[in-house]
Amino acid sequence: MLRLVLPKGSLEKATLELFASADLAVHRSSNVDYSARIDDPRVAEVRILRPQEIPTYVEDGLFDLGITGRDWIEETGADVVSLGELSYSKTTDLPIRIVLAVAAESPIYKTDDLPDGCRVATEYPRLTERYLAEHGVEGEVRYSHGATEAKVPDIADAVVEITETGRALGAAGLRIVDTLLVSRTEVICSRKAAADAAKSHAMSQLLVLLQGALEARGKVLVKLNVSETDLESVISVLPSMKAPTISKLFHEDAYAVETVVPKSEINVLIPALKDRGATDILELDLSKIVH
Repeated sequence: MLRLVLPKGSLEKATLELFASADLAVHRSSNVDYSARIDDPRVAEVRILRPQEIPTYVEDGLFDLGITGRDWIEETGADVVSLGELSYSKTTDLPIRIVLAVAAESPIYKTDDLPDGCRVATEYPRLTERYLAEHGVEGEVRYSHGATEAKVPDIADAVVEITETGRALGAAGLRIVDTLLVSRTEVICSRKAAADAAKSHAMSQLLVLLQGALEARGKVLVKLNVSETDLESVISVLPSMKAPTISKLFHEDAYAVETVVPKSEINVLIPALKDRGATDILELDLSKIVH
């Protein structure tokens, strides 16, 4: 039913891992194959292409559904429908930022300090041109095919570049002046697909699986037994998404308790629960959390 296009390059590994964890594993003959398949009746075709191209291909109806970054939606100006964000990027769950950066020793500390005629290197020429125009700067925007940060100061006076943490730019001797855009990974579809009831429903179902898999990352299910006398003490230290689930044990003055907690807290939480009288404590991995 659905023609799906996934991003190749920096987002590729993280995207394929997410689909696998959502039980939508992407199969292809090799890592360089641009055609793939997902063994799901809702997905008829899968292609893996550069994220820069995906918004335009989806807008043109070549694909019903695609995953790309907000940065490339803004750069291309594609008329697509955003179905929702997915909280992951190349190496973290943080969004990327499109930033204006200059040499660390540059006298430029704000965008308005850029002189007319300044040279700005970037992979985002349209986005950069709009940004400079908004600030009244008549700069010379030069398209960069890569290694953009290495072009300051000899080839460019400033760059517009992506960053997750800012560390790589700092290591290259650059200083961030401003943020043009905060970009997250998004699921987009064509307007024609959005207007098709069957396709719209199928796309929403796939999105539930992907977001559920992301929600489960870094969380575990904790199950335990506790006596009635120790119940309040245990509950007092037990985090939960809403409230713990509590069930009375058969023929016992005790309860079974379960809740979802962050994995990062579990090494402190389990001993604390035991100290308060909890027994039979289980820690279980989660694959999806659907609200």
